[in-house]
Amino acid sequence: MNVAIPLYPRFTALDAVGPYTVLAFSPGCTVTFVADRPGPVPDDHGTLTINATASYADLPAPDVIVVPGGSGTFDALSDEALVGWIRQAHEHTRWTTSVCSGSLLLGAAGVLEGVPATSHWSVLGELAKYGAEPVSERVVTAGRIVTGAGVSAGIDMALTLLGQARDEETARSVQLLIEYDPQPPFDGGSAKTASRAMMERALNLLPLP
Repeated sequence: MNVAIPLYPRFTALDAVGPYTVLAFSPGCTVTFVADRPGPVPDDHGTLTINATASYADLPAPDVIVVPGGSGTFDALSDEALVGWIRQAHEHTRWTTSVCSGSLLLGAAGVLEGVPATSHWSVLGELAKYGAEPVSERVVTAGRIVTGAGVSAGIDMALTLLGQARDEETARSVQLLIEYDPQPPFDGGSAKTASRAMMERALNLLPLP
Protein backbone atom coordinates (compact mmCIF):
# COMPACT_ATOMS: atom_id res chain seq x y z
CA MET A 1 0.00 0.00 0.00
CA ASN A 2 1.61 3.22 -1.20
CA VAL A 3 0.81 6.21 0.99
CA ALA A 4 1.61 9.78 -0.06
CA ILE A 5 1.66 12.70 2.38
CA PRO A 6 1.83 16.07 0.58
CA LEU A 7 3.79 18.85 2.27
CA TYR A 8 3.44 22.58 1.72
CA PRO A 9 4.94 25.60 3.51
CA ARG A 10 3.68 26.03 7.09
CA PHE A 11 2.05 22.62 7.47
CA THR A 12 1.66 21.37 11.05
CA ALA A 13 4.31 18.75 11.76
CA LEU A 14 2.21 16.39 13.89
CA ASP A 15 -0.54 16.37 11.26
CA ALA A 16 1.96 14.64 8.97
CA VAL A 17 4.21 12.80 11.41
CA GLY A 18 1.42 11.24 13.50
CA PRO A 19 -0.17 9.36 10.57
CA TYR A 20 3.28 8.70 9.10
CA THR A 21 4.37 6.89 12.27
CA VAL A 22 1.21 4.78 12.42
CA LEU A 23 1.24 3.79 8.76
CA ALA A 24 5.01 3.35 8.41
CA PHE A 25 4.90 0.64 11.08
CA SER A 26 2.23 -1.29 9.18
CA PRO A 27 3.56 -4.26 7.21
CA GLY A 28 3.38 -3.66 3.48
CA CYS A 29 2.99 0.12 3.74
CA THR A 30 5.38 2.50 2.04
CA VAL A 31 4.94 6.13 3.09
CA THR A 32 6.38 8.94 0.97
CA PHE A 33 6.43 12.66 1.66
CA VAL A 34 5.75 14.55 -1.57
CA ALA A 35 5.78 18.23 -2.56
CA ASP A 36 5.86 20.31 -5.72
CA ARG A 37 9.55 19.43 -5.87
CA PRO A 38 11.78 17.21 -3.70
CA GLY A 39 13.52 18.92 -0.81
CA PRO A 40 12.95 20.32 2.69
CA VAL A 41 9.59 21.88 3.51
CA PRO A 42 9.27 24.09 6.63
CA ASP A 43 6.53 23.57 9.20
CA ASP A 44 4.30 26.31 10.58
CA HIS A 45 6.80 27.29 13.27
CA GLY A 46 9.65 27.55 10.78
CA THR A 47 11.97 25.59 13.04
CA LEU A 48 11.42 22.09 11.68
CA THR A 49 11.57 20.81 8.12
CA ILE A 50 10.56 17.48 6.62
CA ASN A 51 12.26 16.32 3.47
CA ALA A 52 9.96 15.55 0.58
CA THR A 53 11.64 12.74 -1.31
CA ALA A 54 9.36 12.86 -4.35
CA SER A 55 7.36 15.35 -6.38
CA TYR A 56 3.64 15.23 -7.09
CA ALA A 57 4.47 14.09 -10.61
CA ASP A 58 6.48 11.18 -9.21
CA LEU A 59 3.42 9.77 -7.38
CA PRO A 60 0.34 10.55 -9.47
CA ALA A 61 -1.71 7.57 -8.27
CA PRO A 62 -0.95 6.48 -4.68
CA ASP A 63 -3.23 4.06 -2.88
CA VAL A 64 -3.69 6.48 0.02
CA ILE A 65 -3.21 10.20 0.45
CA VAL A 66 -3.01 11.91 3.85
CA VAL A 67 -3.34 15.68 3.59
CA PRO A 68 -2.09 17.59 6.66
CA GLY A 69 -3.32 20.96 7.82
CA GLY A 70 -1.50 23.92 9.29
CA SER A 71 -1.39 27.69 9.33
CA GLY A 72 -0.32 27.57 5.68
CA THR A 73 -3.52 25.85 4.58
CA PHE A 74 -5.32 28.99 3.43
CA ASP A 75 -2.39 29.99 1.21
CA ALA A 76 -2.21 26.42 -0.07
CA LEU A 77 -5.85 26.57 -1.18
CA SER A 78 -4.69 28.61 -4.18
CA ASP A 79 -1.77 26.26 -4.93
CA GLU A 80 -3.11 24.53 -8.02
CA ALA A 81 -0.14 22.16 -8.18
CA LEU A 82 -1.16 20.77 -4.77
CA VAL A 83 -4.94 21.01 -5.16
CA GLY A 84 -4.76 19.60 -8.69
CA TRP A 85 -2.64 16.69 -7.48
CA ILE A 86 -5.18 15.91 -4.75
CA ARG A 87 -7.99 16.05 -7.31
CA GLN A 88 -6.16 13.73 -9.70
CA ALA A 89 -4.88 11.35 -7.04
CA HIS A 90 -8.37 10.97 -5.57
CA GLU A 91 -9.51 9.42 -8.84
CA HIS A 92 -7.18 6.49 -8.14
CA THR A 93 -6.96 6.19 -4.35
CA ARG A 94 -8.37 3.45 -2.20
CA TRP A 95 -8.48 6.00 0.62
CA THR A 96 -8.37 9.79 0.60
CA THR A 97 -7.75 11.26 4.05
CA SER A 98 -6.90 14.45 5.86
CA VAL A 99 -5.95 15.81 9.26
CA CYS A 100 -7.02 19.13 10.76
CA SER A 101 -7.48 21.91 8.19
CA GLY A 102 -6.17 19.56 5.51
CA SER A 103 -9.83 18.75 4.89
CA LEU A 104 -10.22 22.25 3.42
CA LEU A 105 -7.74 21.22 0.74
CA LEU A 106 -9.84 18.14 0.03
CA GLY A 107 -12.80 20.49 -0.29
CA ALA A 108 -10.93 22.79 -2.66
CA ALA A 109 -10.13 19.76 -4.81
CA GLY A 110 -13.85 18.95 -5.07
CA VAL A 111 -13.57 15.77 -3.02
CA LEU A 112 -16.06 16.63 -0.26
CA GLU A 113 -19.20 17.64 -2.15
CA GLY A 114 -22.10 16.17 -0.19
CA VAL A 115 -19.72 14.32 2.14
CA PRO A 116 -19.70 14.47 5.97
CA ALA A 117 -16.24 15.56 7.16
CA THR A 118 -14.41 17.06 10.09
CA SER A 119 -11.57 19.49 10.67
CA HIS A 120 -9.97 21.56 13.41
CA TRP A 121 -12.73 23.19 15.48
CA SER A 122 -11.58 26.69 14.51
CA VAL A 123 -12.27 26.12 10.79
CA LEU A 124 -14.92 23.40 10.88
CA GLY A 125 -17.61 25.70 9.51
CA GLU A 126 -15.45 26.48 6.46
CA LEU A 127 -16.15 22.99 5.11
CA ALA A 128 -19.69 24.02 4.18
CA LYS A 129 -18.24 26.36 1.54
CA TYR A 130 -17.13 23.26 -0.35
CA GLY A 131 -20.45 21.47 -0.13
CA ALA A 132 -19.34 19.23 2.74
CA GLU A 133 -21.37 18.45 5.83
CA PRO A 134 -19.31 19.66 8.82
CA VAL A 135 -19.29 17.09 11.63
CA SER A 136 -17.83 17.83 15.05
CA GLU A 137 -16.25 14.42 15.65
CA ARG A 138 -12.66 13.28 16.11
CA VAL A 139 -12.71 10.98 13.07
CA VAL A 140 -15.32 10.84 10.31
CA THR A 141 -15.43 8.02 7.77
CA ALA A 142 -17.51 8.46 4.62
CA GLY A 143 -16.85 5.64 2.20
CA ARG A 144 -13.23 5.90 1.15
CA ILE A 145 -12.85 9.40 2.58
CA VAL A 146 -11.59 9.63 6.17
CA THR A 147 -11.07 12.98 7.88
CA GLY A 148 -9.55 13.70 11.28
CA ALA A 149 -10.08 16.70 13.53
CA GLY A 150 -7.26 18.83 14.90
CA VAL A 151 -3.61 17.79 14.97
CA SER A 152 -3.46 14.92 17.50
CA ALA A 153 -6.58 13.41 15.92
CA GLY A 154 -4.35 12.41 13.00
CA ILE A 155 -3.17 9.44 15.06
CA ASP A 156 -6.76 8.35 15.65
CA MET A 157 -7.53 8.85 11.97
CA ALA A 158 -4.55 6.76 10.87
CA LEU A 159 -5.39 3.93 13.26
CA THR A 160 -9.01 4.00 12.03
CA LEU A 161 -7.76 3.92 8.45
CA LEU A 162 -5.38 1.07 9.19
CA GLY A 163 -8.14 -0.95 10.81
CA GLN A 164 -10.24 -0.60 7.66
CA ALA A 165 -7.50 -0.85 5.06
CA ARG A 166 -5.76 -3.79 6.71
CA ASP A 167 -7.52 -5.28 9.72
CA GLU A 168 -8.25 -4.44 13.33
CA GLU A 169 -5.53 -6.75 14.63
CA THR A 170 -2.86 -4.88 12.68
CA ALA A 171 -4.18 -1.53 13.88
CA ARG A 172 -4.25 -2.73 17.47
CA SER A 173 -0.69 -4.04 17.15
CA VAL A 174 0.56 -0.68 15.88
CA GLN A 175 -1.37 1.16 18.59
CA LEU A 176 0.33 -0.99 21.20
CA LEU A 177 3.74 -0.59 19.58
CA ILE A 178 3.54 3.20 19.71
CA GLU A 179 1.96 2.97 23.18
CA TYR A 180 -0.93 5.18 22.16
CA ASP A 181 -2.94 5.20 25.38
CA PRO A 182 -3.91 8.85 25.87
CA GLN A 183 -4.17 10.06 29.44
CA PRO A 184 -4.01 13.85 29.13
CA PRO A 185 -3.17 15.78 32.29
CA PHE A 186 -6.06 18.21 31.75
CA ASP A 187 -9.71 17.85 30.75
CA GLY A 188 -9.55 20.59 28.18
CA GLY A 189 -8.78 19.17 24.76
CA SER A 190 -12.18 19.67 23.14
CA ALA A 191 -13.94 22.80 21.94
CA LYS A 192 -17.18 21.14 23.03
CA THR A 193 -16.25 21.67 26.68
CA ALA A 194 -13.83 24.61 26.56
CA SER A 195 -14.83 28.12 27.58
CA ARG A 196 -14.87 30.93 25.03
CA ALA A 197 -11.98 32.57 26.85
CA MET A 198 -9.91 29.40 26.65
CA MET A 199 -10.70 28.99 22.95
CA GLU A 200 -9.51 32.54 22.27
CA ARG A 201 -6.38 31.94 24.33
CA ALA A 202 -5.69 28.77 22.34
CA LEU A 203 -6.11 30.53 18.98
CA ASN A 204 -3.63 33.19 20.07
CA LEU A 205 -0.99 30.45 20.19
CA LEU A 206 -1.23 29.80 16.46
CA PRO A 207 1.91 30.74 14.51
CA LEU A 208 1.56 34.02 12.64
CA PRO A 209 1.65 33.90 8.81
